[in-house]
Amino acid sequence: MAPSFAVHARRGAAALATAAVLGAGLAPAASAASPSPAAPGLFGASDPKFDGVFRQSLALLAQHTAGVASPEPAVGWLAGQQCADGGFTAYRADTGKACDAKTPLDSNATAAAVQALAALGGHGPAVTKAVGWLKSTQNEDGGWGYSPGGPSDANSTSIVIGALAAAGEDPAKVTSKRGTSAYDGLVAFQLGCDVDEADRGAFAYQPDKSGKLAANADATAAVALAGLGKGYAAQPAGKDNVDAKPLPCKGDEAGTSDPKAAAGAASAYLARIMDKEKDGPHLAAVQPGADKPAPDFGNTAETVIALAAGGHRDAAAKPLKWLQQNSAAWAKQAGPAAYAQLVLAAHAAGADPRDFGGADLVSQLGATGPKAEAAASPSEKKDEKQEEKKAKDNKGLGVWWVVGVFFVASVGAGFLLSGRKKKNQL
Repeated sequence: MAPSFAVHARRGAAALATAAVLGAGLAPAASAASPSPAAPGLFGASDPKFDGVFRQSLALLAQHTAGVASPEPAVGWLAGQQCADGGFTAYRADTGKACDAKTPLDSNATAAAVQALAALGGHGPAVTKAVGWLKSTQNEDGGWGYSPGGPSDANSTSIVIGALAAAGEDPAKVTSKRGTSAYDGLVAFQLGCDVDEADRGAFAYQPDKSGKLAANADATAAVALAGLGKGYAAQPAGKDNVDAKPLPCKGDEAGTSDPKAAAGAASAYLARIMDKEKDGPHLAAVQPGADKPAPDFGNTAETVIALAAGGHRDAAAKPLKWLQQNSAAWAKQAGPAAYAQLVLAAHAAGADPRDFGGADLVSQLGATGPKAEAAASPSEKKDEKQEEKKAKDNKGLGVWWVVGVFFVASVGAGFLLSGRKKKNQL
């Protein structure tokens, strides 16, 4: 499966665990929550081979939503990872070496970087080039695969749609040579009315070899957000609660090709399966090497974002509360990407990321990377403008003061010259 919002974090945690095992008895293993001394500007110390650009993008995006000014070394690190053609790979150890045909560019890293750089502002040329690269790798079915030329999957298509929207593009107008839009490619992964009622409205990651779709919570969470035309830094839809409607399967309205309606049905599916968990509303998944499901914190956070963005406030509040009560140990182990996911979930749901179940997620995220400064509040900006005006007024006064002094000095000089002239005439 292609790395998604949560899969990248899991890979980072797996890399950390591997490093700890290999380093036992040789040197202390680096903490996932520590900044990397080997790569100044990078959030976290775990191996960035699989998720460097992804976790950096999420960290910067999360800090931005929390009103924290982006640390210049961190932004520079991310911008410096871009290849000349606009694409990004998971991690480039040597950015002084130009990318070539062997550089494994991927849609997920590129789309994540676009979302972060577009939000931060001031990176127009880089965003434009990255969006151009994404458009050039769109498949004929309207979707995207993890790697250029690879078969489309719901997760990659979703994160690219989020990037297009963040860059000011209309995903409905981003079409393949065949005329198929990004949204067309997205809704093609939805399970329709011909499956068991329990799975209707869910999304598959990819069809199997026979073309059959199987419900996948990871993919469904990604699409529930992308179908709304939104990315990770989604704002809550409003104060009123909207019930997520299941996929219609009666009469002429059976099924849907509308991306927002598809996203709503996906949200209804997610809310339904989360409520079935005995130990609280969350998503669960079988991790590699495990024989039974375990809590899927990352995709639960992404589900909170999607539910909140769709206006499903009551449905979002339940898994959000569960995350507040249960995610601390996971976030500490997984590091910056995990903290970022929780910050973004809190932001979308209207919660305070600085008091998330008693934890200050913003500070915890900041501790994993370069030191950041808080962005000026509205009142501080007002004070700054007043100070600027005062300084401007004083500057103007200063100019006239100098002119006045010069005038007085000139007059004095005139008297002196006149006296000397008279003295010489005597």
